[in-house]
Amino acid sequence: MSEARRKAPTRTRAKRHWALRALGWLLALCFLGVIGAVATFFIGYQTTEIPDPNKEFATNTTQVTYADGKQQLGSFFEQNRRSVPLEQIPKYVQDAVIAAEDRTFWTNPGISPSGMARAAYNIVRGRQLQGGSTITQQYVKIMYLTQERTFSRKFSELFIATKLSRSQDKKEILEGYLNTIYFGEGAYGIAAAGEAYFGVKDPNQLSIPQAAFLATVLNNPTRFDPDNPAAKKRILERYQYVIDGMRQSGSISDAKAAKYSARVPPTAKKQKSSRYKGWQGFLLDMARKELVKEGFTDEQIDGGGLKVRTTFDYKLQRDAVAAVFSDKQPGKPDKLHVGLASVRPGTGELVAMVGGPDFLKSQLNWATAKARPGSSFKPFAVAAALKAGKTLEDTFEGDGPIEIRGGEYDNELGEDYGRVSLLKATEMSVNTAFYDLVDRQMDGGPGKVAEMAEAAGVPKIPASDREAPALVLGPNAYASPVDMAGAYSTFAADGKRVPVHVISEVRDLAGKVIWSAKAKPKYKPVQTIDAEIAKTTSYALQQVVEDKDGTGRRAKELDRPAAGKTGTAGGISIDHRRANAKCKCKEFKDGSDTLTSWWVGYTPQLSTAVLYRAGKEGESDLDPYSDDPAFFGGNYPTKTWLDFMKPAMENLPEEEFSEPSEEIMGTPTPTYTPKPSTPTPTNTPPPSSTPPPSSPPPSNTPPPSSNTPKPPKPSDTPTRTKPTKPTFPTIPTGPPGTGTGTTPPPEQQNNP
Repeated sequence: MSEARRKAPTRTRAKRHWALRALGWLLALCFLGVIGAVATFFIGYQTTEIPDPNKEFATNTTQVTYADGKQQLGSFFEQNRRSVPLEQIPKYVQDAVIAAEDRTFWTNPGISPSGMARAAYNIVRGRQLQGGSTITQQYVKIMYLTQERTFSRKFSELFIATKLSRSQDKKEILEGYLNTIYFGEGAYGIAAAGEAYFGVKDPNQLSIPQAAFLATVLNNPTRFDPDNPAAKKRILERYQYVIDGMRQSGSISDAKAAKYSARVPPTAKKQKSSRYKGWQGFLLDMARKELVKEGFTDEQIDGGGLKVRTTFDYKLQRDAVAAVFSDKQPGKPDKLHVGLASVRPGTGELVAMVGGPDFLKSQLNWATAKARPGSSFKPFAVAAALKAGKTLEDTFEGDGPIEIRGGEYDNELGEDYGRVSLLKATEMSVNTAFYDLVDRQMDGGPGKVAEMAEAAGVPKIPASDREAPALVLGPNAYASPVDMAGAYSTFAADGKRVPVHVISEVRDLAGKVIWSAKAKPKYKPVQTIDAEIAKTTSYALQQVVEDKDGTGRRAKELDRPAAGKTGTAGGISIDHRRANAKCKCKEFKDGSDTLTSWWVGYTPQLSTAVLYRAGKEGESDLDPYSDDPAFFGGNYPTKTWLDFMKPAMENLPEEEFSEPSEEIMGTPTPTYTPKPSTPTPTNTPPPSSTPPPSSPPPSNTPPPSSNTPKPPKPSDTPTRTKPTKPTFPTIPTGPPGTGTGTTPPPEQQNNP
């Protein structure tokens, strides 16, 4: 036997011996760890005293200020407390709360081992401590501790909860909990909650479904707010969870559980606090929602004595209010709705917003409600084209109708423009040129437009619309004024995007900064669009203002460098849809109503979006409010923008936009040749071969001469009557070449 073979068994035994020793050490360490943990808990338990209860659950008003930290915007302070003895709280109400929050309440020692494990896991991962505590732990947090989420407070909560569970009867703990827990709407305790949500002053008057609903919302009053349409599904799921828990405990029968689970009981909530009165209510509501989004609880907001500094500028906000509610407006605020939002480029700060005249009368915020952007979506197509290698001087089809995927698309009033450059198509908002660009000249064009819009800051476009050729004209409710002001601010900041936000800083009662937007990585500028692409897009949008044919030429009155885009989306208004449904006519209303009218414009220092809508739902025809035949974006929206921007910019230095590179701009075309309005027997020669005699020779100046014939264009004072068009079919969504398209609806055709 060789020497190597004799040594092999020895090495194997050594390895096994080493493994056994390591396992022994590991088991010993685990044992010591368990002993240490038990000892730590025992020492903590013995040394922790149950403190005096928080007197009256002391709360302090949260103050909200404008950006300067001095001017008061409002405050948050909601308290409605009424205590009732446990015997006056029906057993099914008690059972509902136990089913929702702590199904082992009657048998557990006051703490939850699984909750402790989850807390430890979150601590290790550096996250905030989460909920899921027992009823006893929640009661301890309210009565004896603060709302802060820290390691030390969590362990104090565990020790006090364990002692309290051993020293107090479970019924006493449940009574205290039901009279102190926060249900939202300023209601502390079950009695106040019944009154706040259902107008019921005595808990005995609550029905089983109502009790289950209150048990649902107490888990997270903001997440399960019935006023939030987005919460409808999760409220039902949580409510059904509570009902099923009551069934499992024997509190209700299977038959009743099946009956009650079908739907959530309707609420009868009180009117919002007068603190929300007026246009300020929309600012406060938006600030509160952002605080919740950043992790602040309702209890902290309503009673934590926070000092909240918003991004709203005191002067600019008053300028915005004066512009929107001016007596120059063609209609009353209850019928004609104006949403205005202004964002500071490079910071994402929302410095001014007007969502409506009085939050208490209507909580619908016209500055945050999504709407059809119309042609104000075209700048994203310009940027997408530049990214795809196009230049501003590449030419596209300006005549209509143009056939795309089997459907026909036309310009406003059926106008023809001949071959037009991308720059000229942007200035004059030539629809067919953009259809040609997006669907014929760019592979996957609609998807690229959607990606560019999202890169700028527009919310995610629905998958069903991402390949539709009509996407370039913003036919559906993709964005709000806040969204569009934020997206255009990305162009103003040379492609650097910062999410729009309204909270600048939060301090606690002692004045310590506990939250700051500047410290958050998500509020740092990110280059989401190439700088040269953004600069060139801004150059094109400057010509919308500067060119005498630009649809936004009225904005030139600002008398400083400005860029922007009009947008008008048409269709059948809700009033005419209802009339058509009632009359059952063979021929419906033609569908040429104006439903939204925009001007989104910016300087290097400020990006502002103005949107007009009409009717209760914002889906009525705007045209009756206009002195002109139609309510164009270059008219009232631009006027309101000027009424705000002129005073807003008066104390700011004049700044120029960044210059784009010549390469991405392209070689200027000398002119464009419109198609004759009346057909002639001879063909019109191309512009490059025979320029008109009175035209100047080709040069680097792109605008055509004044002697060049041009078709009539939509203007701020158009003299036209609305064309009669058939009712519209479905938006074509088939891939190129499939022939699945149909004639588009009017809102995809008429978007100056």
